[in-house]
Amino acid sequence: MSKKNETGYLSAKESRRISRENRRITDPILIGIAVVFVAYNFIGQYFFVTKPDYNVAVVAPYYLPEDTVNALQEALADYGEDRNDDGKVVVTLNVYTLDYAEGETQTESDAYLTMAGTTKLATDVQGGLSSVFLLWDPAGFEESTGSLRYLDGSLPAADSDEDWWNMVYKWSDCPVLAGLDLGSYGPDTTQSRSGSSQEYMSQFYVGMRGAWNSGTADNLAGGEEFWQKLTEGALSTAAPEG
Repeated sequence: MSKKNETGYLSAKESRRISRENRRITDPILIGIAVVFVAYNFIGQYFFVTKPDYNVAVVAPYYLPEDTVNALQEALADYGEDRNDDGKVVVTLNVYTLDYAEGETQTESDAYLTMAGTTKLATDVQGGLSSVFLLWDPAGFEESTGSLRYLDGSLPAADSDEDWWNMVYKWSDCPVLAGLDLGSYGPDTTQSRSGSSQEYMSQFYVGMRGAWNSGTADNLAGGEEFWQKLTEGALSTAAPEG
């Protein structure tokens, strides 16, 4: 039983004793709760969050219609393999919104989108996340990042961004891509138009990320086979004038 001093209050020594007793009871409970919380997050991260087998980057001045994104992810998965053994093939489109052509003529909102898109894209490029790139402006992209390889698989020199057309196919150059059944897209949270997803994608070019070191090569593992399947039978008609 706690003893009080003459003033009716617990002494400092007695208060410390009670505090220690309380901690002896509550600390294991709090630790147990923390362990359960960490375990829950660990299990959720590694067992319930879907991990992509392939990452494909889309770099364009506008958001891709949501219907087109979903259709593309589903259609491209047919050309991949279950690389992480989770029983399914998953392709994730990483969409980066930035406009290389606008420069100082951009509105404030467009400039913000470009800044945000540039930051996210830089993280992708530096980390070797995406192996295949779908590009609206391949010249601007290569000049900015210098990350594409040549179509024959060789790596460009540091100052070779001026011959970007040797690094990409037009979407329509690739029988596999041009033949995908992507359906149509409608208005969504990012745009108000409707149309054919295949027609929309026909404005893009496709290129493969180059690997200048073993770390990037490891991160892009599996991308080569995926690229070969997507570009099978392709003959490039890309040219300097676009």
